[in-house]
Amino acid sequence: MIVFKDGFHISDEKSRLNTEYIHAFLSQSYWAEDIPMDIIKKSIDGSMCFGVYTEDRQVGFARIITDNATFAWLADVFIDEGFRGKGLSKWLMTVIMGHPDLQGLRRFMLSTRDAHGLYTQFAFEPISHPDRLMAIAHQDMYKKRGV
Repeated sequence: MIVFKDGFHISDEKSRLNTEYIHAFLSQSYWAEDIPMDIIKKSIDGSMCFGVYTEDRQVGFARIITDNATFAWLADVFIDEGFRGKGLSKWLMTVIMGHPDLQGLRRFMLSTRDAHGLYTQFAFEPISHPDRLMAIAHQDMYKKRGV
């Protein structure tokens, strides 16, 4: 699938993804700081991915972990700083939420520190019963890797 708008396009074709670019961004992000390239590649292999492009240059990314039936987790969403303010993140979310393989899911989740305003536009809301959720969280896992 490829969709076009205002000189940009979004594709779900993994072969088009620039893993070096994705790694460069994510390894500097607050949620995946120092993530190794092999983990980036493995995460892409096991996910549904969306790249945002201008001509042949990638300027954004999002990854969905899903069983394509009942559950999805939205992760690693970003738009390159030089391309923000153009509505690309909202368009990316519109494309993701409209993707045929992501329809009829019982639960669609994400975690964000600072983009609540974007995600509430797409019906995401705070967890109504956070006491029911549990997690194993290895903080700074990538920093410790190789030590």
